[in-house]
Amino acid sequence: MLSRLFAPTLDVHAHCDLPCGVYDPAQARIEAESIKAVIAKLADNHDPDFRTRAVLIKEQRSELVKHHLWVLWTDYFKAPHFEKYPQLHTLFNEATKLAGAGGTKGTMDAKAADDLIAKIDEIAEIFWETKKA
Repeated sequence: MLSRLFAPTLDVHAHCDLPCGVYDPAQARIEAESIKAVIAKLADNHDPDFRTRAVLIKEQRSELVKHHLWVLWTDYFKAPHFEKYPQLHTLFNEATKLAGAGGTKGTMDAKAADDLIAKIDEIAEIFWETKKA
């Protein structure tokens, strides 16, 4: 009886750890759009308290962008994707750096937010290609 209890059951293989519908680069893009909006609001407001809160929000959103990208990079995309799209590692590396201290987290330059959004869009294009397969 114990041998049946601990006996292997059915081996199951899946592309990802959860149904793939839980992954979407739109989450990272929404946060990147928020960063861009905060930068625009900062340019029009000189109140020090407002600016402090805005910078904090911008930095938090930058961390969320990195989080959402890392989840896609590590949980959704698998070896066959990286073989078919060899630029993926570089795209993710560049995108997460654009959301980091050298990018939107550390600057008030709207171009950094635009560059981040463009990089997320490149990742999203590949993501949606993989969903067609």
